[in-house]
Amino acid sequence: MSEWHWHYDAYDPDQERLREALCTLGNGYFATRGAAPESDASEHHYPGTYLAGGYNRAESDVQGRMVENEDLVNLPNWLVLRLAFDDGSRFSLDDVEILSFEQSLDMRRGVLTRDVRFRDAKGRTTELRQRRLVHMALHHLAALETTLTAVDWSGAVTIESALDGSVQNNGGERDQGLTGRHLEPLGTDAVGEDGLWLKVRTRQSRLELALAARTQLFHHDQRLEAAPSLTQHEDYIGQRFDLQLDAGQPVVIEKIVALYTSRDAAISECGLEARKAAAEAPRFDALLASSALMWRQLWRRFDLELTLTDDDDGRTAAILHLHLFHLLVTAGPRVMDLDVGVPARGLHGEAYRGHIFWDELFIFPTLDLRLPEITRSLLLYRWRRLDAARAAAREAGYRGAMYPWQSGSNGREESQRLHLNPRSGHWTPDETHLQRHVNSAIAYNLWQYYQTSGDREFLSFFGAEMLLEIARFWASKAELSQTLGRYEIKGVVGPDEFHTRYPHRSEPGLDNHAYTTVMAAWVLCRALELPQHLPRERWDELVEQLAITPEELDHWDAVSRKLRICFHGDGIISQFEGFEQLEELDWEHYRNQYGDIQRLDRILEAEGDSPNHYQATKQADVLMLFFLLSAEALERLFERLGYDFDPDMIPRNVAYYGARTSHGSTLSRVVDAWVLARSDRPRSWQLFTEAIESDVADIQGGTTSEGIHLGAMAGTVDLMQRCYTGIEIRDGRLWLNPQLPEELARLRIRLRFRGQTLALDISRSELNIRAVSAHLGAIRLQVGERTLTLQPGDTHVLSIEDMPAAVAGP
Repeated sequence: MSEWHWHYDAYDPDQERLREALCTLGNGYFATRGAAPESDASEHHYPGTYLAGGYNRAESDVQGRMVENEDLVNLPNWLVLRLAFDDGSRFSLDDVEILSFEQSLDMRRGVLTRDVRFRDAKGRTTELRQRRLVHMALHHLAALETTLTAVDWSGAVTIESALDGSVQNNGGERDQGLTGRHLEPLGTDAVGEDGLWLKVRTRQSRLELALAARTQLFHHDQRLEAAPSLTQHEDYIGQRFDLQLDAGQPVVIEKIVALYTSRDAAISECGLEARKAAAEAPRFDALLASSALMWRQLWRRFDLELTLTDDDDGRTAAILHLHLFHLLVTAGPRVMDLDVGVPARGLHGEAYRGHIFWDELFIFPTLDLRLPEITRSLLLYRWRRLDAARAAAREAGYRGAMYPWQSGSNGREESQRLHLNPRSGHWTPDETHLQRHVNSAIAYNLWQYYQTSGDREFLSFFGAEMLLEIARFWASKAELSQTLGRYEIKGVVGPDEFHTRYPHRSEPGLDNHAYTTVMAAWVLCRALELPQHLPRERWDELVEQLAITPEELDHWDAVSRKLRICFHGDGIISQFEGFEQLEELDWEHYRNQYGDIQRLDRILEAEGDSPNHYQATKQADVLMLFFLLSAEALERLFERLGYDFDPDMIPRNVAYYGARTSHGSTLSRVVDAWVLARSDRPRSWQLFTEAIESDVADIQGGTTSEGIHLGAMAGTVDLMQRCYTGIEIRDGRLWLNPQLPEELARLRIRLRFRGQTLALDISRSELNIRAVSAHLGAIRLQVGERTLTLQPGDTHVLSIEDMPAAVAGP
């Protein structure tokens, strides 16, 4: 296996939807699934194209209630290219004898190739080769090249090239029965001799989208004159080309497509711009060359090279490249100029209806240390929705800003109130919208971006305002218990969605949830130290604008010192108050009966039970503390809160919750691998190898076909990038303390810290670090217990044996 190609060598209809997601191409502006151009939406295929920020709302009747949901809209299908033979039969891989099949995603250049050799019902052999791209630099353009060769026959064929606006949203198993028709047609037409044009509008958000296509035929680079017939409907337009194929003589069909919307910058009208761009675009090879150049430049920043102790034929490297590839497909440089967030399932399908969750927490670190300008833009998505978060807090009776668990177009809460369990077919209440920890994730993300980039302007005019309003929310959410003399945060849900309420309560929500509470304290501490990071005049302006009084700051300080954390046993941090009083689950029984129990919640609900009754987690929330914060940082926080913290508590908590976790979230293994990286490196590596298989092996049994899990993908890269290298940012300085697992012999990466590019070459015995950016000044690093000052071009080689081993933390 090549580490730069994701390859399939056989057609498997049952795997097609999964492969379509994994072979998605995109550029941050839009993305198209890797569906076959001749396919329609069916059990095995789901063509889909998605625009960043392209949402629409629609009402559906769910159990007699009208429910409004907002979806990332499946856009008109630009891929359509069908082949029909002279007997009227249409080419489909399901209806021919496949002699050979290869499909390969070239991640280095961003091109998807499919080679098929087949024999039809008449015994004729034909070769089909297709290449496609979504241009990484010219972000409105995509292209499909088809080379058709009649191997041992000559005869007539018909090629149909079309734009299909009749598509619907119907790709999510949990969304079956919901309204899927989001587009209304505005017009179709032919453009010149070889062009097509289609325009649609989303029904509620009124977003206009125009696609234009140019289809041309070539033989040995000579243009073939053709007079196509036209098929035209209000939501579909196609051209039919009648061809005479000669044996052994290939014919090339090029389809160049442009996509514009009414929200694009620097345009007159989206239909006009699409027609102009499609007509003026160069041929496929030229487009591929310029797109591949952009990919080549991106890989200089994002690539990582690893050498394993035992050769795995490049599979681990290939998967990590695939994860980085899909990160850039979803959140490439183009998002710097867009008002968009990063959907948890990428632009790869309709899972979670394309909403933005807390997964940024796992996605942003890779961007922070490679191309932080992308993180900045994605954080501005949150800043522009700060007023919506303020309104949500007021409506709930709080101060400050309360960001939604699921966000879409304008920042309102998009979580469903009812959730479909595919196992039982039941619609059950969805109480996960109470995951207020998303506020702390946003605060943590903006602080990490600031620490990594040194972007004081962002902190001054965007980040600080969000941080202060989130701190204000936590201070108002915390209730003082006169009996305990401590503040309590009640009625929340953590990342572990198995637990949303107490068995004996009618109201949803949990009390004194440890991860939520500790991160609220962390947010309050960062807000209180903001004056040290801002110019005095800017701090004074913010205090004036937000009406922050000295009394309010004193209250924040008091809350940050008196929040309640619950413990049980030998220093076990209770995931929430009363967790240890829940029943123990018979894990062996459920594994024996069901095998895969990752989605234990669905199994129990189908049995008429609930995980709310058990000490059984989807993912261990307490371990998130060790994932985000170093042992030193946690010790300081716990001391501030008046609790003892012994680093030996970490392995005890890891063992306790590890035995009670089903790994029902793809993020779970990422977190567990991280917290075990120093104390149990073999187990950490085992969890890492399981985590990288999450999507490529579809370990959750069908979910990846609806969209990749971008947080888990980026999280596995971050395990390499920060965890195994021991990278941490403290007080504006980069710290390194690499401890590679035994299975990893060597790691080479480039990182960007405060404008300086650093090249790291790490083995288990040696660290080679070089300052690459020659025009910048010196940079100070902490490597183990040594402080280094690197001038531009400097190289330092250090022995890893001299560095201390850490218990846990980044």
